[in-house]
Amino acid sequence: MKKRIMVVGPTKSGKSTLTNVLNESARPLKKTQDVIYGKNTIDTPGSYLENASMYKYLISTAQTASLMLLLVDQSRLIEVYPPGFAKSFTCPVIGVITKIDLAPENANSCIQQLKRIGIIEPYFWISLKDNTGVEALKQYLLGKQETSKKN
Repeated sequence: MKKRIMVVGPTKSGKSTLTNVLNESARPLKKTQDVIYGKNTIDTPGSYLENASMYKYLISTAQTASLMLLLVDQSRLIEVYPPGFAKSFTCPVIGVITKIDLAPENANSCIQQLKRIGIIEPYFWISLKDNTGVEALKQYLLGKQETSKKN
């Protein structure tokens, strides 16, 4: 079974846009209703995160993932992750702060949120509007996947 990168985050945080970039795809962007398996990714609906009764689906879907990206939207300071949420998963969890071109005054709050979720650095700061930080994230993910294949 092919291992993919699972992308989790609140509604409108950039999950589908990021999965398109990671899959080198141009899938039309619309509200994700179900889990979508792409070439390299697993795109999850924001509602799975925003409804605690759906966590079991995220945890079970993560069993097929090599890595997980938990997104925090810098433009909207909403706390959707419970404390220590990253510890629910057996694969490595990476923190990604999206929409860094918006609301720079929220940057520190985003870091604090990632720490409360239980994610340790490095954190990745990206803007999907101009692809700032995307190449660094892709290189890191490629290296992580190579490492996990060897183990």
